[in-house]
Amino acid sequence: MRLRREGLRSCVPSRRLPRPAAFWTAATLLVLVLAASGVPSPLYRVYQERFGFSAGVLTTVFGIYAIALLATLLVVGRLSDHVGRRPVIVVGLLLQVLASVLFLAADGVGWLLAARVVQGLSVGALTGTLGAVLLDLQRSDRPLAAMLNAASPTIGLSLGAVSAGVLVEFAPEPTRWVFAPLAVAFLVATAVVALLPETSPRTAGALASLRPQVRVPRAHRSPFLVALPCLVAMWALGGLYLSLGPSLAVGVFGVDDHLVGSLLILAMQGTGAIGSITMWQVRPQRSMLIGTLLFVVGVSTAIAALVTGSLALFFVASVLSGFGFGSAFLGAMGTITAGVAPGDRAGLLSSVYVVGYLAFSVPAIVAGLAAGEVGLRPTAEAYGAVLIVLALTAVAGLLRRRRAERRVPAVEQPEPVAA
Repeated sequence: MRLRREGLRSCVPSRRLPRPAAFWTAATLLVLVLAASGVPSPLYRVYQERFGFSAGVLTTVFGIYAIALLATLLVVGRLSDHVGRRPVIVVGLLLQVLASVLFLAADGVGWLLAARVVQGLSVGALTGTLGAVLLDLQRSDRPLAAMLNAASPTIGLSLGAVSAGVLVEFAPEPTRWVFAPLAVAFLVATAVVALLPETSPRTAGALASLRPQVRVPRAHRSPFLVALPCLVAMWALGGLYLSLGPSLAVGVFGVDDHLVGSLLILAMQGTGAIGSITMWQVRPQRSMLIGTLLFVVGVSTAIAALVTGSLALFFVASVLSGFGFGSAFLGAMGTITAGVAPGDRAGLLSSVYVVGYLAFSVPAIVAGLAAGEVGLRPTAEAYGAVLIVLALTAVAGLLRRRRAERRVPAVEQPEPVAA
């Protein structure tokens, strides 16, 4: 009887997507989620004009999202390693629907804070989980997952920011045109999850995994520490652009155009995606080294643009630092996750994103508060100088690691046996 049931079950067509289709579906969902997180950036000035709040409040609205995201990463970052990927993805997508509804209903700063908190909870649950799905589904001969995990933030954030910027400039009610379609898109995405195969078996320890912690497996701690200053520098620049980029266009360069602020974000985040895609077949450490050095050149050029007041030069700097961001983050991601065991994937990726979003939020909040005291231009110049120091620290650490790795084979090589 059991054999007959199993035979009948094997004859029923599978409702799950095949591996390649599931892989690209998960990648699309990750980009969609991150695009939604970038949508509010061009709208901050709209809300600021509508509700009348300061630059400090603006960066607080921006930063509370990252704080909620970090809390979620710390608590549920490893949950999908125990309960499966699909349940976590469904809850995360439904939270995106709720966030879109809260943005639509916003009539004050409190509503914006609530919407960003819910959005942060969603992105915190989804980034590590969807990234782990990519690692689970990738073909061993085509390691695309590291590239997509590195490129998705820049692709998603630039798509979201530019789309919202265009609507702010040309749509009569931009918030409605942005968030109503997003709510529908995430409802459809939630239904699509039913077609994804479950890539992580249920294992014991789900409740224990909810204990807040940053867990980096022992074998990955050394590369994680080497990549740490690189991650902090790259994500801190992204936080500055997404929180104060449009304000810099107005306050420093005198361009009162919502679309220009969005194009600044695109120049940095969009070329970040190009950097990740261009360098994905380069060895991770080499990609990280090249990207970090180019990032230093880009940020140095940005400081020169701020000093001279040249918006054109600032766009050039954004392109250079963005390409460096993408290349360096790809290399850091590949270096950290090389050889990670299946049961550690979501946890390790969540730890990377904890560092990233801390750097993404806290420095931007500090910059927003400082800008109110000393002005946008001096704040941005000092911010850039700190990022250059961090990036050069990462270069020094990477070169030390490469020299150490070259010495190991020489020490372990056996002496030749005499004939």
